[in-house]
Amino acid sequence: MKAQFAPLFENVTLNSGVTLKNRIVLAPMTHISSNEDGTVSDEELEYYARRSGGAGMVITACAYVTPNGKGYARQFSVDDDSFIPGLKRLATRIQEKGAKAILQIFHGGRLSPASEVPNGEPVSASAIASERKGAVVPRALEEEEIIDIIKGFGEATRRAIEAGFDGVEIHGANGYLVQQFFSPHSNQREDRWGGSVEKRLSFPLAVVDEINKVVAEHAKEPFVVGYRFSPEEPETPGITMAETFVLVDALADKGLDYLHLSVNEFWSVSRRGTDDSRSRIEILQERVGDKVAVIGVGGINTADDAVKALTANVPLIAIGRAFIVEPDWVEKIQAGKEEEIVTTLTKDDQERLVIPDPLWKMIVHSPGWFPVVQEADKQ
Repeated sequence: MKAQFAPLFENVTLNSGVTLKNRIVLAPMTHISSNEDGTVSDEELEYYARRSGGAGMVITACAYVTPNGKGYARQFSVDDDSFIPGLKRLATRIQEKGAKAILQIFHGGRLSPASEVPNGEPVSASAIASERKGAVVPRALEEEEIIDIIKGFGEATRRAIEAGFDGVEIHGANGYLVQQFFSPHSNQREDRWGGSVEKRLSFPLAVVDEINKVVAEHAKEPFVVGYRFSPEEPETPGITMAETFVLVDALADKGLDYLHLSVNEFWSVSRRGTDDSRSRIEILQERVGDKVAVIGVGGINTADDAVKALTANVPLIAIGRAFIVEPDWVEKIQAGKEEEIVTTLTKDDQERLVIPDPLWKMIVHSPGWFPVVQEADKQ
């Protein structure tokens, strides 16, 4: 391994005491490849096993915590004890490759398709539709339902513990329910769950508190709890960096192991809410990095990209699509073969890369989602 890449392979010890073997994280990515009944499929087991040999931590695609939180077809569930055996197989396949296995848990809220939730009725903080094309108006959750969903996150965590995962990541990003409660666009409640930015924090913090309580009661060894968030929203009104500062300050005091940004470009700058011209990742690392590990992400494809990202002082770097194209990304850097890292796909690569059929179809037919797809060479 070349000396300039050695910092990528330093150990990182999180607040819980869990130590990661390096600073590379496999980012959570939707693969729509679970079984129709919400159980883990053999295809996704092989997909994760193929990509878990190098990273210090692997974060799965999101699992829904209650039936009305399902976000898309062929997503796996953690809403009932019957799913524990399949989840255990998934955790084991990741861990036997040497990585820590983290289960991302979520509720889709107003972004859940009507076809995938009970009574065809998506729910949210308020009866306000997303600005996404084709969005429907959700039903505003009642007080008792809110409490049940919070408990659902706790029960999902208990199941993750029983399945042998090393931790959970709360999906509070990408416009899903946890973010919907924090957002002034989707949350226009006038009770204890909405109003001021502090009141809009009530649901996210209640989820964190419930999960921390469950970990204290059920985990027999250190267990990781992380939180993923989107630092800004494009909508008006929407989350700004100023509001995100309130969020991360509160989360940093909760004893979490990490905060995981969700941005498309690592070095992207703020739209509004701060006059600081540095990247959002640098700003947030400086603000809370002394209390909780920050995971940076976005457009990291090569070893040089990763080393440059470390100059933002974040202890962990998440890599997503590069791991789809190059499952041996970490191993090639370790072996001094970083120049052999593959950065493009051809339409003949599915079997070699162990990519499930549904994910492969999404890649091939959605070039905007994965712009590196190329036509196979014609013989």
